[in-house]
Amino acid sequence: MKTLLILALLAFATLTARAENWPQWRGPLLNGTSPETGLPMTWTRETAKWSAPMPGPSGASPIVWGDTIFVTSPDENKNLDLLALNRKDGSVRWKKEIGTGDITKGRANMASPSPVTDGKTVYVLFGTGDFAALDFSGKVLWSRNLSSEYGRLSFNWIYGSSPLLWQGKLYLQVLQRNPAPPDYPGQAGGDPARESFLLCVDPATGKNIWKVTRTTTAHDESQESFGTPVPAVGKDGKTQLLISGGDCVSGHDPATGAELWRGYGLNPTKRGDMRLVPSPVSVDGLAVAAGPKKGPLLAFRTDMKGDISDTGVTWRFEEKRTPDVCTPVYYQGKLFVLDGDSHTLTALDPKTGEKKWQGEIPTRAVVRSSPVAADGKLYFIDEKNNVFVTGTGDQFEVLANIPMGDSEGTRATIAISNGDLFIRTPQALYCVGK
Repeated sequence: MKTLLILALLAFATLTARAENWPQWRGPLLNGTSPETGLPMTWTRETAKWSAPMPGPSGASPIVWGDTIFVTSPDENKNLDLLALNRKDGSVRWKKEIGTGDITKGRANMASPSPVTDGKTVYVLFGTGDFAALDFSGKVLWSRNLSSEYGRLSFNWIYGSSPLLWQGKLYLQVLQRNPAPPDYPGQAGGDPARESFLLCVDPATGKNIWKVTRTTTAHDESQESFGTPVPAVGKDGKTQLLISGGDCVSGHDPATGAELWRGYGLNPTKRGDMRLVPSPVSVDGLAVAAGPKKGPLLAFRTDMKGDISDTGVTWRFEEKRTPDVCTPVYYQGKLFVLDGDSHTLTALDPKTGEKKWQGEIPTRAVVRSSPVAADGKLYFIDEKNNVFVTGTGDQFEVLANIPMGDSEGTRATIAISNGDLFIRTPQALYCVGK
């Protein structure tokens, strides 16, 4: 069994992009980590290699492949654009309008999902439902609109799930409210009935391979999820997709979308205003998922069938220092959990949930970006544009706190590529490196 698991993990690593690229939201290993070394520990905004002005704000991560960086943004006319930048100096190689009609609510907008790439084609999705594939020269290879096909996406805080590109297929989750809220202009409209679903798409054609309904007993805003599908390799060597939302986490067969298991308990209060934001985390045969608004952090087994709400929970972490928004990261044998509201970083034993250490980040701002890990460090940025670098060792340690200036509102997760950090604020993209 151990040999089988090792072989599966090696195959999984082979199918991901090269380490020096950051091809999608959770990076080259699809878990928020990178094997990069020699990364900077401290810098100033003035010592950045370069900065590139952005047309508008976005919570999407920059995506890096080779000498090209892809970013999404609304412009001054509320168009939704994909931009390709030159990695050397941040200059714009091309800009392509993919959709129109940007809407802002709070600090969210239609440009929240991160693009993904395989090094030849870049795939981009916006909250309007506009979904397209482009080659690296900016030519549109195919496009479709999910809102036109399935009804306008029904989210109180605007759709923000990113596509997953894995093993030659694109996977999307649309876990939305049913019925659609009537008080959200531009989003509901028409027939209020909405179905939450998972979608598997052929990257070459943009056509569906399968579409399956994803039901839930949740109601109102609790039906909504802003997470992204996460691939997992079980202890039996089999792969599955992890989906978090609708008060539960579930495992699905990547070939068909069929649900293998599900576990409730993420929202024990059963209130109707508790959307889920963090994506689940795959850890050694476990699926770790965070409940909303200081709800519990639960670890479910992934080798069971059916409803495992009671029988499949391996451990619980219920200290109310759990992430409402930030997706945890598994790195160097520890699970790092960032509560962006209380500014608390916790290191847990991923097998038992035991707390190894805990500390407070020195900021008064909330954190909405997810931590990324590489080179023995965690990197994340708060909403006032302060980047924090912490250690990943046996005790809590803040290594650096770097103000990046600009106006408030940063939510984009930092990208790591070939010795550099790519930091997206509402006004600019920065490249930082030694």
